Amino acid sequence: MKLKVGNRIKVEAESTERTPRTGVVEEVVSEPPSPRYRIRWDDGHESIYAPAAGAVGPAEPTEKA
Repeated sequence: MKLKVGNRIKVEAESTERTPRTGVVEEVVSEPPSPRYRIRWDDGHESIYAPAAGAVGPAEPTEKA
């Protein structure tokens, strides 16, 4: 899945004890074949993320009150 700024994503956890994380792509740091993205996670944290094969999928939009 090629990501672009503004995409909402859902990242599967590496452990079965943790729930998937969701967030928004804020920046494409590097393109494939070794993509890196700056993600603002829904918990308020930001990180540079390098996706593993099959770990990333689209996320549902958040509900705004």
